[in-house]
Amino acid sequence: MVVLGAAGLGSTFWWQKKTDPYELKLVQVLFRHGARTPLKSIPDVLEAQWVPDLLEVPAHTNIDYMVTDLQGGPRPPAPVEDSYRAKTLAGGTHPGQLTTMGMQQMYDLGVRLRKQYIQDVAFLTPSFSHKEVYIRSTNIVRTIESAKCLVAGLFQQKQTEIVPIFTEEAEREVLYPNYYGCKLLKLHSGYRWAESSTLPDIASDLRSIQSALGIQSHQRLDFIHIRDDMVARETHGLPCPAVLDSWRARVEQRAVDMIYHIFDPSNREILQLCVGPFLHILLNNMEMKVQGSALDGDRKLFLYSVHDTTLMPCLMALGVFDMRWPPYAADITLELHQHQQTKQYYVKISYVGQDQKIPGCSDVYCPLGEFKQALAMYALTEESYHTRCNSTQDVPSQSPRNTSRL
Repeated sequence: MVVLGAAGLGSTFWWQKKTDPYELKLVQVLFRHGARTPLKSIPDVLEAQWVPDLLEVPAHTNIDYMVTDLQGGPRPPAPVEDSYRAKTLAGGTHPGQLTTMGMQQMYDLGVRLRKQYIQDVAFLTPSFSHKEVYIRSTNIVRTIESAKCLVAGLFQQKQTEIVPIFTEEAEREVLYPNYYGCKLLKLHSGYRWAESSTLPDIASDLRSIQSALGIQSHQRLDFIHIRDDMVARETHGLPCPAVLDSWRARVEQRAVDMIYHIFDPSNREILQLCVGPFLHILLNNMEMKVQGSALDGDRKLFLYSVHDTTLMPCLMALGVFDMRWPPYAADITLELHQHQQTKQYYVKISYVGQDQKIPGCSDVYCPLGEFKQALAMYALTEESYHTRCNSTQDVPSQSPRNTSRL
């Protein structure tokens, strides 16, 4: 009886697997880098010591890799990274650097993807293959290192070739809202950045917290800045000013309120200029797979190492932003499936491992046509993007402030 029962269970399991109607065809993952040093310290308050020991590289995150431009040539200049290296935090490290904790977070995300796409489903080969996997990062050290650590976790350092990580020159980067490469976006967003801190509730709370922290009113400070330093300290177990204990939830809320005002999901043009060309790349990758392009017929996984300021406008365009700041190592995963019987294609989106139902889609498994329609109002070809970026008519005339948040 036991033998028959085991055989029966085996048959049931085999039957259940065979009836899964969807076959995975393509996976695209855009992820925020891991934990890092802050971009700036809160002025005139308890200093945290950002010492070099916090940046030690765990041996299991090392792989052989090279950074190139999009054509495989030399890595482009990195002016954003240069701006970080020109400054030093208390303790001796630079702003915006991936820490040991951040490296481990990215490795862990790689391990999760390994379970999903190598162990649970035999989708990827267990060792790295450049024919199967394409990796693109913004040209900033923390995102490049994050991509490297993720790949180490995903393939457990199994590689027979050097892993290429592709980057774009700063002026043409589309993996984040590019205020320097897009004049129209800088004008729109500079105005909205300045305006966001003057909204009545935000301005009132900002005056209160500056007073509670003992920060002079002339110091330029906003809730996004405060949150960035606060979360970096908390994540690494470094001391925060005691007054922030009671302000933590309010800081989180106001930082999100600010970014929501800046990106303004009700303003189609701003989201188009923030992430329109990136959304077009994601859609085009799917279309190439559907069409069976010989150029990348073996490609199964696209990895994009990006920023919180990439994920938030993408989530807004998808209609699933939850009014929470994306944590370090947060990911948006887009899966392309084909129905075994009908041969129709479907897209499934998850955010931080949780499936999302996109507005305009009839189900979590969204028919590809519906998904394209849902994003049609935001996706922009690169040509359309650059044309719009150079058109600066009908923009508020207020002087834009520095909008860099990378």
